[in-house]
Amino acid sequence: MFFSFPEDARWNAERQAVEFGVEIGEYSGVVRIPRRVFQRLLPEPPSPERCVEAYYLRRTTFESIAEKKLRRRQLTENGHVEITGRDLRDGSPTLQAVDGSRITLRRA
Repeated sequence: MFFSFPEDARWNAERQAVEFGVEIGEYSGVVRIPRRVFQRLLPEPPSPERCVEAYYLRRTTFESIAEKKLRRRQLTENGHVEITGRDLRDGSPTLQAVDGSRITLRRA
């Protein structure tokens, strides 16, 4: 399977989330990362601009999570993908915060 991620990341004010597109074959969907996911990644309260910046700094991680969820058919009711904090914990035991500090994520 070949996934394509267009250069279209943006802030959705209504949903309070970073969104980006994903395509595979005839499927075209949206991946959403809610603001609360970025709270652990940013040293300050997550503003829309900082959330989008944090997305680009960890783009490959978010794209890998989206691929995994699509392969497992873990979609929302309307056929899109939502990345949660749990997805980050499951896929990345250690992340680097924007300020350079390391964040160790553990399963509860």
